[in-house]
Amino acid sequence: MEAVYLSFILVLSIFLGFEIISKVPSTLHTPLMSGANAISGITVVGALLAAGAARPDVATWLGAAAVMFATVNVVGGYMVTDRMLGMFRKRDRGDRS
Repeated sequence: MEAVYLSFILVLSIFLGFEIISKVPSTLHTPLMSGANAISGITVVGALLAAGAARPDVATWLGAAAVMFATVNVVGGYMVTDRMLGMFRKRDRGDRS
């Protein structure tokens, strides 16, 4: 019964997340991405603490994997944010005197 309950929560959260994100206007995506990057930065710090803790080998490996995935998330988030900010920059038309 617990697996059915957890599966229901997973499907509901996927649907809800998709519906919320699809309704956000494009001008708000950049500030939301910046906030998500800040949260991901906190995740990197927590993963570093988990990887460096004096725990069994499995915990160290899981912490190292968490550091890797969180770092990829932060870097990817900043790349997407930079690309989105590029959409709002004025384009150079070549009309220089």
